[in-house]
Amino acid sequence: MTDTTETGWFARLKAGLSKTSSQLTRGITELFTKEKFDATTLDELEDLLIQADLGLATAERVVEAVGRARHTKALDGESVRQIVAQEVAKALEPVARPFDPPESARPAVLLVVGVNGAGKTTTIGKIAETFRTAGLKIVLAAGDTFRAAAVEQLGVWAQRSGAIFVAKETGADAAALVYEAWQKAKAEDADLLIVDTAGRLQNKAGLMAELEKIVRVLKKLDPEAPHDSVLVLDATTGQNAIGQVEAFGKVAGITGLVMTKLDGTARGGILVAVAERFKLPVHFIGVGEGLDDLEPFDPDAFARAIVGLPRE
Repeated sequence: MTDTTETGWFARLKAGLSKTSSQLTRGITELFTKEKFDATTLDELEDLLIQADLGLATAERVVEAVGRARHTKALDGESVRQIVAQEVAKALEPVARPFDPPESARPAVLLVVGVNGAGKTTTIGKIAETFRTAGLKIVLAAGDTFRAAAVEQLGVWAQRSGAIFVAKETGADAAALVYEAWQKAKAEDADLLIVDTAGRLQNKAGLMAELEKIVRVLKKLDPEAPHDSVLVLDATTGQNAIGQVEAFGKVAGITGLVMTKLDGTARGGILVAVAERFKLPVHFIGVGEGLDDLEPFDPDAFARAIVGLPRE
C-alpha cells in the first residue's frame, strides 16, 4: 500500500473506520476547543480512548504524550489526533506481520478458527488466492462439517483459486475429514493445507473438544502441525474479542489474527487493545465481507484512518 492519495484500499479503510473515527474526532475536537486545559481534560481524553476500545495501555500512553506536548506547543483537535495516530501506530508496528507459511513443511498446515459469521471462509479464500498467485499448490479442507452452506461456500473459493477441495457429507466427523485432507495434500505434494473449522462459540465445551481432536489428529500426522493457527475476529464483538483470543488460544495455540468487519462498529480500537494484550501477529484486516475487502495489515494506515487523518 503505497498510495498517498485517498484512493484504493486506504480510502475504503478510512470509510470503513468512519464510525470509530467520527466518534473520536468529535470527542477530541470538543475537548481541545475549550479554553481550559487541565488534568480533567486529560482524564476525559483517556475515557474517550477507552470507550473506543483502544485499551488502557494505549490510552495511558496517548495521554502521557499529549501531556508532554502541551508544554511545548498549543494543542488543537488535529494535533491531538496526530499524537493518537503516532501512538497507535507504535503499538501496532510490532504485530503487523504478513502470513507466511513455513517452506520446510510439505504440506504446511494452516488451521483457521473463529465464531460463526466472523469471516473465516472469506479469509481462507483470500489466503488461498494470495498463495495461488505466488505459485503454491493448495488444498482446502471443509472442516465445518455441520453446515452444508459453509462447505458449499468453501468449494466456491477452491474453484476460484484453483485449490484441491476435500469435503465430506454434512455431519461427518471433522477430525476424520482433516486426516483425509492431509493425506490428499501429502499425496499431491501440496505446499499448503488450509483447514476450515466450525464456528465454535468459546463457551461451547463440546465444540472446543472437537477442535482439540482436530489438533491431536494433525499432530499424529506431523508433530509440528498445525504450523499456523489463525483466529478470525469480528470487530463488532468489541471486548468479547479478548475472551475469544484466550479461549481459542488454549485449544488451538493461536499464532496470528485476522480482524474483519471494522466497518460495522464505532469501537474499531479493539484491534489495538487485542494487539497490546496478546502481542499476536495481525495478518489481515477487513472492512467488508468480500475478497477485496480484506487486505494485509498496515499499522500506519490503520492508525491514521482510525482518527480520520489522510495518508502522510
